[in-house]
Amino acid sequence: MNILTKMALGLIGHLQARPALDESLKKLDLPAPRKEGGLPLMQALQRRESKREFAPAALPLQLLSDLLWAAFGVNRVDAEGRTAPTAMNAQEIDLYAALPEGLYLYEPKRHQLLLVLASDIRSVTGYQDFVDHAALDLVFVADHRRMSLVPASQRVAYAYAAAGAIAQNVYLFCASTGLSTVMRAWFDRESLSQAMKLDQGEQVLLTQTIGYPLDSVSRRADSLIASAQ
Repeated sequence: MNILTKMALGLIGHLQARPALDESLKKLDLPAPRKEGGLPLMQALQRRESKREFAPAALPLQLLSDLLWAAFGVNRVDAEGRTAPTAMNAQEIDLYAALPEGLYLYEPKRHQLLLVLASDIRSVTGYQDFVDHAALDLVFVADHRRMSLVPASQRVAYAYAAAGAIAQNVYLFCASTGLSTVMRAWFDRESLSQAMKLDQGEQVLLTQTIGYPLDSVSRRADSLIASAQ
């Protein structure tokens, strides 16, 4: 679906989720994340960039597990500390994974994906056409009801800061593993909130697309063809 079509559908209130590609599982138990290896920090920073071309190939479950843990997983079990900071430990950010099989909520304490909607909402996560077919679109949602200790006038700013820290974790993970990613703020917030069936106290902040680089899949296919000849 192209940009103009999405904008037109949004204006008339018809930008909606699609049926899930496959049967949706109510819960995805992710394998334990691999916390060793990867590029040294300075090399990952050197390779960090936004890319907007994605292959449709799905991410293996282990890679998805590692990505979500790096983004906002629990890295200090005793204190339930996370890999990204949050003001006054409000933990106001919920991280949703929009997959072809459905919309899932990441549950960091149990390291699981919990089904929220058996619908493919990827096309609603942005006006860009690449969001429709990329392997994964993350959606960052702030639950302001958890921010009672933060002054009301500061809650939106604090939430965006927390979401930005998570998004940078994703950028560094993708740089380390050779994945492509881009953080996005250009999308129809009303349509996305409705598609996700969010409550009044929840606010969509950002979205972020992740997937294999389009050129890497082409090179892999060429290599397989060459090896078979």
